[in-house]
Amino acid sequence: MQAHPGHESAAKERCIRNFVAKDQLVVVTATVSGSRGDGMILNMHIKDAVGNDFHKPRDVAGENRYAFTSHSDSAFDVCFENILSSHTQLSNPVRHVELDIDIGADAKDWSAIQAGEKLKPVETELRRIEELVGEIVSEMDYLKTRETKLRDTNESTNERVKWFAFGTMGMLVGLGAWQVVYLRAYFRFGLPPPNGSTLTIYVQNTDFFQVKASYLAFSLNILQY
Repeated sequence: MQAHPGHESAAKERCIRNFVAKDQLVVVTATVSGSRGDGMILNMHIKDAVGNDFHKPRDVAGENRYAFTSHSDSAFDVCFENILSSHTQLSNPVRHVELDIDIGADAKDWSAIQAGEKLKPVETELRRIEELVGEIVSEMDYLKTRETKLRDTNESTNERVKWFAFGTMGMLVGLGAWQVVYLRAYFRFGLPPPNGSTLTIYVQNTDFFQVKASYLAFSLNILQY
C-alpha cells in the first residue's frame, strides 16, 4: 500500500467490503509488513454501513487480530491508510498488507472449544458443521424474507402503474370528448373574427350558387354559446 504525505483523510483510505448477518462473530486478522518508526504510519478502520465503528487502531505493524459482533444485517468495511511520517525521502514508501476475515463458525477457535469442553475431534467437527448449517439456514431465511419484500414491492408498483394508465386513458378520452363538443359548437355558431376586421365567407355548391356575407367583427366569448 503506497504511503501519502500529509494528514489523515477518509478519501485516501483503501477499503475491503464484506457482508455479515446480525449477531455474528467476525475476526479480522491483518499482517502488515514493516515496523513502527520506519517513516510510515499505517492506520486501520473497521466500520459497518450503518455507522458503527468497531475498531480504529493506529500505527499498525506485524500481525494484529480484531474481533467484533455485528449489530445488524449490513456490510462492513476494513479500511487502511498509509501516511508518511518522516520528512526524509524514502526510496519505496510501501507497506504490504495480508488480510484474513473469518465470519461466524469460521471465526471461532475450535481448538480452545475442544480443550475447554473436552470434546473428541469428531464431536468438535460435528459442532462446527452444525453451526455452519445453521448459518446457511439463517441466510436462506433472510434471502426468503428479502424476496418476499421485493415481490410485494413489485406487485404494489405494478398496481399503481395500472391505475395510472387507466387514469391517463380516462383523461385522454375526456379531453377528446371535450374537443369534439368544442369543435361542434365552433362550426355551429362560428368563430368571431378579430376586432375591427371584416370576415368574408364564400360558399359555392354544385349549382354554381354563390353567397357573399360580410359583417363587422365583435368581441364575444365562444363559451357563452
